[in-house]
Amino acid sequence: MQTQRITSLSRLVSSPPQTLLHPTYLRYPPLLFLRGHRSRPPKKTSEPRPGRIGTCYYLSTTRENRMDYAHVATPERCYADFCLIPVGTGSISVAEEVAEVQRLLKASGLVYTMHSAGTTVEGSWDEVMKVIGQAHSVVHARGVVRVQTSMRVGTRTDKKQTARDKVQRVEDILSQPAP
Repeated sequence: MQTQRITSLSRLVSSPPQTLLHPTYLRYPPLLFLRGHRSRPPKKTSEPRPGRIGTCYYLSTTRENRMDYAHVATPERCYADFCLIPVGTGSISVAEEVAEVQRLLKASGLVYTMHSAGTTVEGSWDEVMKVIGQAHSVVHARGVVRVQTSMRVGTRTDKKQTARDKVQRVEDILSQPAP
């Protein structure tokens, strides 16, 4: 079986959003075809098939055409929901450490929302990852020698959507009469 080979993710990343929703793409995501993975994508044909949307690209697994991972770009924007856990503080309360992280987030200028189990922060990928790293540093500066963070990160390429937009969408649906 042959696969469409690409030398960078730029063609895949710059593909229209509907390309990424193509059933073949969903069944055979490109990142599953990295070197050493046993499954292979279906044969790529140049003629359009009924119901086909866009073009699907797969990463090559051959030695002569390796991906140049050094030049893969990060997504433009993201939101990250993270829960920073100071370990070994000798206290069951972490409120002081959380307050210090909240001061850092306020000073960063990024949009953030604290909730009972963590904080959601929004912005460019680099800014968000930087402020989460800085959160570790400010907690370490308080004398905590070990910090663990669990994090969920979301990105979207088809439109700009804030965390508040996502919540508002669900609230709008809930405000309508049930079907």
